[in-house]
Amino acid sequence: MTFKHILFDLDGTLADTAQDLVFTLNKLLQSEGHQPLPFEQVRPMVTHGANALIEAGFGEHLPAEKFKQLTAEFLDIYQNHLTHKTVLFPGIAELLVTIEEQDQLWGVVTNKPSWLTNPLMEELGLAQRAACIVSGNTVEHKKPHPQPMFYACEVMGVSASECIYVGDARRDIEAGRRAGMKTITALFGYINDDDDPSTWGADGSVEHASEIIEWQKRFNRDSQ
Repeated sequence: MTFKHILFDLDGTLADTAQDLVFTLNKLLQSEGHQPLPFEQVRPMVTHGANALIEAGFGEHLPAEKFKQLTAEFLDIYQNHLTHKTVLFPGIAELLVTIEEQDQLWGVVTNKPSWLTNPLMEELGLAQRAACIVSGNTVEHKKPHPQPMFYACEVMGVSASECIYVGDARRDIEAGRRAGMKTITALFGYINDDDDPSTWGADGSVEHASEIIEWQKRFNRDSQ
């Protein structure tokens, strides 16, 4: 068994999207007459998507219609600020080159909807390089269900047992494990203070993207 291919979560693992998402939330808060929130307070919420950000800004008990309105406005603002300050995390650009130079494949499996994922990947210059891009609406189920992981493998023409999945949330590790992949927690991502990644069951964890290749080598040594 050889772990040749690496799949990534998007927000908080491949790309540092927090500044654009926090900007979006604060712009929405100000439009509703609220004070903006500090970046560091909101950053850990980014991995959980728009709903979690709106709850962080406006509370968990909004009327359904108000929540729906705010969600629509949030997504409209964000769609126009996808990559104003979004960048790849340190070491990711070099890691992708290394994977490609080894004639291996890499791709993205995210719960972000495709109408945001695809333009974001395009604007980052990664859409044509990725062997697959699986979004939250690509298949019936989202992570932590393993279906998106199996679909990614189908698109790439590889087995899940050949893949490593890197993510910054429990649902990422659960999805990867349920698919039979090796899993790595990106500790540099959007992790809440009350989260304990050591309980997620990942096969490894990294503080910097440059460590991922070393884990790949370790998994391959251990499998021999």
